[in-house]
Amino acid sequence: MKEQTDKYLDELAKKVITNTVIESPSFDFTSSVMSQVAALSNNNVTIYKPLISKTGWVLILVGFLSLVFLALFGNQTESSGWLSTIDFSVLTNNKLTNSLMGFKPTGFAITKTFAYALMLFGVMICIQIPFLKHHLNQRFEN
Repeated sequence: MKEQTDKYLDELAKKVITNTVIESPSFDFTSSVMSQVAALSNNNVTIYKPLISKTGWVLILVGFLSLVFLALFGNQTESSGWLSTIDFSVLTNNKLTNSLMGFKPTGFAITKTFAYALMLFGVMICIQIPFLKHHLNQRFEN
């Protein structure tokens, strides 16, 4: 029974295909589709706006440089200023810092080679991050 149904469907499909007329698109079909594609590609869906603007970065830089300048050249005499009244000996003279200063791990010492490798690893990461950021920005722009 399934074979008869398949045979009937094949004959019906042949009749439908032979009786239909092949339609062709209009003369300006390609140009109208391409104009719609061009209109879609001109729309900017996402516009990049930085989290901190250029003026914000300039203000941050000016503030940081003024703090550094104030710290280096602001108080020329030790007796004047509010910073001289603060007792910083609490940070260095307590049980925690004294116990950490006396701590020396046994069996593990940081060699010069390890220190150089760690420093090189840090430098390479600092160099690679801007390159990867630039690469990903270029990739997502297209």
